[in-house]
Amino acid sequence: MSNDDKLKVRKTISKKKSFKELTIIRDIIFWIDVVGEGHNENAIFARPFNEKEAIPQKLTYKKYNIKNTFHGYGGKSYKCLNFKNNFYLIWIDQITNAVWFQIFKKLSSYSNSQNKCLDSVQEPRQLTKSIDGNFDSSFVISQNDFLYSICEINNRDYLFSLNLKKTKQDIRLIKKFKNFAGELSSNTSANLLSWVEWDSPYMPWEKNDLYFAQIDSNGEIKKIKKFSNKLINAKKNVSFFQPFWISETLLVCSEDSSGWWNLLFLDINDIENIFIKKRVERNLIEYGVPQWVSGTKLFSGNLKNFFCIGKKADSLIIEQYKDLILVKEFSTPFTAISDFGAFQNKVLLKGYGSDFLGIVLEIDFAEKVLSNFSEQIHIDHIKDCSKPETFWFKGFEDQLTHSFLYKPLFENFSKPPLLVRAHSGPTSFFDGSYNSEVQYWTSKGFFVAEVNYGGSSGFGKVYRERLNYKWGIVDSYDCKALALELIKSNLVDSDKVVISGNSAGGLTALNCLLFGSIFTVAICKYPVIDLKDMHYNTHRFEKDYLNSLVGNYEKNHDDYINRSPINHINKIKKPILLFHGKKDTVISYKQTLKIQEILIENNKFSEVIFFENEGHGFRNIETKEVVMQKSQHFLKNALNI
Repeated sequence: MSNDDKLKVRKTISKKKSFKELTIIRDIIFWIDVVGEGHNENAIFARPFNEKEAIPQKLTYKKYNIKNTFHGYGGKSYKCLNFKNNFYLIWIDQITNAVWFQIFKKLSSYSNSQNKCLDSVQEPRQLTKSIDGNFDSSFVISQNDFLYSICEINNRDYLFSLNLKKTKQDIRLIKKFKNFAGELSSNTSANLLSWVEWDSPYMPWEKNDLYFAQIDSNGEIKKIKKFSNKLINAKKNVSFFQPFWISETLLVCSEDSSGWWNLLFLDINDIENIFIKKRVERNLIEYGVPQWVSGTKLFSGNLKNFFCIGKKADSLIIEQYKDLILVKEFSTPFTAISDFGAFQNKVLLKGYGSDFLGIVLEIDFAEKVLSNFSEQIHIDHIKDCSKPETFWFKGFEDQLTHSFLYKPLFENFSKPPLLVRAHSGPTSFFDGSYNSEVQYWTSKGFFVAEVNYGGSSGFGKVYRERLNYKWGIVDSYDCKALALELIKSNLVDSDKVVISGNSAGGLTALNCLLFGSIFTVAICKYPVIDLKDMHYNTHRFEKDYLNSLVGNYEKNHDDYINRSPINHINKIKKPILLFHGKKDTVISYKQTLKIQEILIENNKFSEVIFFENEGHGFRNIETKEVVMQKSQHFLKNALNI
């Protein structure tokens, strides 16, 4: 690879992800950023809302690795609460494996020269002893200084409480959940708690339950009530998403009983008589996403000013409600939002688009706000960028299936090679946001297609359930159907068709090579190749995932064998490039190691590359550069280009 190509690879990879885990409290915004050289030390920062030129104030000074590992995939790692007119900052530290706590107050005036908007009222304290388990950051504080949250110990979830006045205390377990729980929240006075629970054989986006608990003055659970309603979940499997209190007695969440995650407002004035205050049923809009990570927020604000995010077609909308009445819908240029929050009239988010990276947006809704954000947001668009085009095609059983197409930026071939990308998950989706790998290949003259195969999220519950019991069939069929459609349309070179996928997408990619002749080569990162091994050895959160994707293991044992690429690897004579990290705790690199010799023996262009210090998902820039360089070299030889 030439030096110029190496520079282009580095240019497509962001060196630093700033403004992670944004939060807004009053007129201060908080976030996490890396400090030092490595990725194992970070800190929480703050600055005044909409003061973009202000120098960030570093709030946590000791050496911390502020990170959430709850349920294996983690989520938000800290929480800031507006409590007793102060800022209560609580975070999870992986170095001590404990919960930490500090109180700040707002300074009467902000001085940029002092680089300070908050003053410490209480120095940081380690609230808990170290535990052999994982904390979630859905912290709640009651008026009598009890802190509540959820932890994971010995493959079981617990509701626990702490005394904010004590240091290095044992966590007090006040409820043992049957299996999984998450999304803890409370009303204003914190005498009512809410959360979601789910159990075998379901994942949280397939079926979960919404619970409420009444707390007495001693911090004990007085009463627990599961929400059940004949219009919603009494007779069907329903998934609730992000229960969020907007007043002392009103809670909002979304639920998918209609076939789409739609808004539901509940009145919990009496825990024994919970009733529906309002339902918002809107087809073709999703107000929820699969709950892989904790702390995902699509709702924020209060009863007087409630804001929510919905996925509508290929972009996101923001809605504003006042006293439960929708007053305005705002269209946005965003295809994805990683952080979202509101405090009174102020809204904070980090948005992504097809031709720009994450931008931090701060809007004061007390002022006039246009309904189309695109007209008022200045965005530094990325030049020389191939934009996605939505393309619907007939997939498995002739069902309309969604994809994004990216045309080559340069005509380097008489007919461009085709790179088809299968997303991971598989209950995930491509959203059309800027992706450096996609742009790298379009800059090389490739035609790129991202397939939202049956089972993908964002298109309603029925679309999501297409993959039930058919993983390894529907997904591969849809990828092949799209490739065939593009070949028939004379848009790509039928002799140069590449399939790529990471994790679950790796299983899809390898099965595409196994069953069919459309694809020429495959590139996979940390692929699923053995469903039997996944059934026995995957981590706790995904233990029951295969029940819906393949079926009950005992009853459908043959399907687990037949759809596992490892059992057919001798049949693959086409070139394959595999990457795997040796610290992967989701899919062991030893599975890839088992097929290394066979692949290389079957085809001279096949190659397997391991990384000593990478896990499930590559983090280091140097690793990403190697992946791109090796991929280009591999395709150059395997496709003879």
